[in-house]
Amino acid sequence: MKFPTTRMRRLRKSFQVRKILQETKLNPEDLIYPLYIKEELKDRQKEHIDTMPGQYRYSLEGAVGEAKRLEEAGLSSVILFGMPEHKDETGSSAYDNEGIVQNTIRRLKDETELVVVTDVCMCQYTSHGHCGIIKDDIILNDESLNYLSKIALSHAEAGADIVAPSDMMDGRVDAIRKTLDENGFFNTLIMSYAAKYASSFYAPFRDAVCSAPSFGDRKTHQMSPYNINEAIREVDLDIKEGADIIMVKPALPYLDIIKEVKREFKIPTAAYQVSGEYSMLMAGIEAGYLTDESIYESLISIKRAGADLIITYFAPKILKEDVEYKC
Repeated sequence: MKFPTTRMRRLRKSFQVRKILQETKLNPEDLIYPLYIKEELKDRQKEHIDTMPGQYRYSLEGAVGEAKRLEEAGLSSVILFGMPEHKDETGSSAYDNEGIVQNTIRRLKDETELVVVTDVCMCQYTSHGHCGIIKDDIILNDESLNYLSKIALSHAEAGADIVAPSDMMDGRVDAIRKTLDENGFFNTLIMSYAAKYASSFYAPFRDAVCSAPSFGDRKTHQMSPYNINEAIREVDLDIKEGADIIMVKPALPYLDIIKEVKREFKIPTAAYQVSGEYSMLMAGIEAGYLTDESIYESLISIKRAGADLIITYFAPKILKEDVEYKC
C-alpha cells in the first residue's frame, strides 16, 4: 500500500505503542558483569580504577559483597578477573587451587545463585604480561595449552559454571575440553573468546589489571581489525573443538562480526563491551556531550546485532534502572 493508506508513524504514535512493538529487548539475564579481584586487598577494601570511572578493583570480601548486591538487583552472571600478589614466567598463581579467583568462585557458589564465568588467561599472572609461555621473546602456542588447561581445570574444580579462554592460542578450546572431560567436568561450559581482535579499546583494562605486555604486542594471536572471514574461521574452529558459547570482542566496533557470526552459526553468542567502549561513553556523558540514554542505546545495538549475552560494565546502571531509554 502507498501513502496515505500506509502511515508508518502510526506505529510510533506513543511510548506505550512503541513499547509493545519493540523488536529488540534487553533483559537483566542478558548481562554479565566483570569483577576484578585483587589479592593484596583485604576485608572489604576496593580501589577505584582511574581509567574506568565508577569501576573498582575489589578484595575477595568486597567482590562477594558487590556480587550479592547486584544479584538482589537482578543480575544473573558475573565474570571474574584475578590480580595475584605473585607473578612469574609461567603464571603459576593462575592455576593455584588457593588462588584469588579460585577462592572467589567458592564463595560465590556458596553464597549466591549467580552463574560464575571465569576468564582463563595468563597475562595478569605472568611477569612478562603475555598470554602464554615465552621463549626468546616468542609466544609458544602449543606449550601454552597445557598451562591454560590447568587454569581452566582449577576453575572448574572450584565450582565455575563457565570457563572462558581469552588467550587466542590455536587449539586451546580442544585442549581445555579434553582436560575438563578427562577429570569428570563434562558439564562445565566453555565460552570461547573466539573472535578477539587486537584492539586499541583494551587500554583501560590493561591499566585496571596491570596486564600490559612488557615487550611487543599481541598481534600474533589476536585478530586483525581488517578481517571478517578470518573471524568466521576462528569461530568455526572453536565450535568444532567444543566451545558451547562463542564471543566477539570488542562489541561496538565489531557489530558486523557479531551479526555475521550469529547468522552463520546460530549458537549462543556473547559480546564484550570492553573497557575502552565503557570509558569512551562515560567521558562523553561526564562532559555533557551524551546522556545516559546512550548507554542503553549502545547495549540495544549489541543485542540487535545478534548477541545473546553482553559482558558490560554498565550492568549496575541498567539493573538499578538509572538508565531508561524512552523509545
